[in-house]
Amino acid sequence: MKKILLVITILFLNINTCNASTSTAYEYILMDSTTGRILAGKNYNTPMLIASITKIMTCLLAIESNKLEDTVTVDDIIKESYGSGIYIEEGEKIKLKDLLYGLMLRSGNDAALVIAKYVAGDIDKFVNMMNSKAKSIGMVRTTFLNPSGLDENGGNYSTAYDMALLTRYAMKYKSYREITKTKSYTTKTNKKTYIWKNKNKLLNEEYITGGKTGYTEKAKRTLVSTASSENMNLIVVTIKDSDDWNTHKSLYQYAFNNYTSYKIINKNKFKVIGDKYYDGNFYIKNNIYIPLKNKEESSVIGKIKLKKLKKYKSNDLVGYYEIYLNDYLLYKEPIYIKTKRKGTIL
Repeated sequence: MKKILLVITILFLNINTCNASTSTAYEYILMDSTTGRILAGKNYNTPMLIASITKIMTCLLAIESNKLEDTVTVDDIIKESYGSGIYIEEGEKIKLKDLLYGLMLRSGNDAALVIAKYVAGDIDKFVNMMNSKAKSIGMVRTTFLNPSGLDENGGNYSTAYDMALLTRYAMKYKSYREITKTKSYTTKTNKKTYIWKNKNKLLNEEYITGGKTGYTEKAKRTLVSTASSENMNLIVVTIKDSDDWNTHKSLYQYAFNNYTSYKIINKNKFKVIGDKYYDGNFYIKNNIYIPLKNKEESSVIGKIKLKKLKKYKSNDLVGYYEIYLNDYLLYKEPIYIKTKRKGTIL
């Protein structure tokens, strides 16, 4: 493996004690969505009941099923639903995509059951999918028992950190971003016309880009939100917080007041200096912005690590641009090759 050191500096990594108003939250986290860096938090690795923020995972698995345009016929599974719902009826025909809007905007437990059964064949198989996906994302302190977040059978347990990881992963999908930022959605089925208003009051703030509310009597209030401002992309998760709307706004204001988004990688100026192994031009696909405090501006370590592939062709992945905070690997951006010849180079 070939390694070229671009920048050598020193950075002190820590989880900041913030002055945001968070006293009502038993558990919270403020995360940079781009890198996964924790900017502030409390008790964020403590497993707790999570209520309907569970539905982020249900939505994600439906999106990954690639069946969003399928028409689903609602069956008698909805007889098992209780609590919040969108009140679909047996025999009703509705697109899977529309069910996701009912799931996320109105927290429909009936929608969760119908989605789970359609995607996996039955609820137990879907729950297995939920736990398998959680493991693959790195949600090591999460256990799902149902697709809705109800407290039945003991309820679903997770942490603020794990739910931030899940949200960071889900935000990679355009359809997820579109659904969770929607304030109002209208759809028609063979039986009804629905108009769903999003329960997420934070969407009234211009910087909020999505999220999911949650509440059960045992779990109390849970909330996930995402925000963007001046190339800074953030996630906040609160669990068991009686004043969660204000906690989220306070944490975002803390980030906006104390961090600046710096362009760490410029895709238009990206170069690899000194490599003699590859025949072609290297490129990356994204500009990378990372929020840093002023004292951290010059404290970034950048390394290019290239693989020595025996065979390669244009647009093959050949390595990574790694960004470090001191010894901590913060982010990896894929590096690709554009060859000067046609076909595969041996």
